[in-house]
Amino acid sequence: MRFVVHEHHTTRLHYDFRLEIAGVLKSWAIPKGPSMNPADKRLAVRVDDHPLEYGEFEGIIPQGHYGAGPVLIWDSGEFQPEGDPESALKKGRLSFTLKGKKLKGGFALILMKGRGSGKDWLLIKGQDSFAKKDWEVKEELTPAKKKKLTERVPPCETS
Repeated sequence: MRFVVHEHHTTRLHYDFRLEIAGVLKSWAIPKGPSMNPADKRLAVRVDDHPLEYGEFEGIIPQGHYGAGPVLIWDSGEFQPEGDPESALKKGRLSFTLKGKKLKGGFALILMKGRGSGKDWLLIKGQDSFAKKDWEVKEELTPAKKKKLTERVPPCETS
């Protein structure tokens, strides 16, 4: 199975973290982006599932459309869940390993209880040989990359 992280420049910069589960990309918006530092507990807000094809999308969502702004692939690679991922999501704790260009090793998504909507999770890096205490997310969108992105609406346009 695969994962993808989109750097999404909309009203506010955030990172869309997506895991291939049950034929779709289960998705979370992470305002501060993922971290390789196990001390960082990053808020991950559950958003709508996306079709698998969306994992390849890079471009500009036009003004007037949901999520308008530039989107680029920040990282992608292989996702290996521990156990059944659908069952783990229902229980509120999904542990997994990522094999990406930037994100590597063990991670967990943990549902925050008592936060109302049930959409607030934490993305936490596990303690392993890939962990980095002084790691920071670095934006990839430069003016040159922005010019190369094509103007189109992604396959999962939401109104």
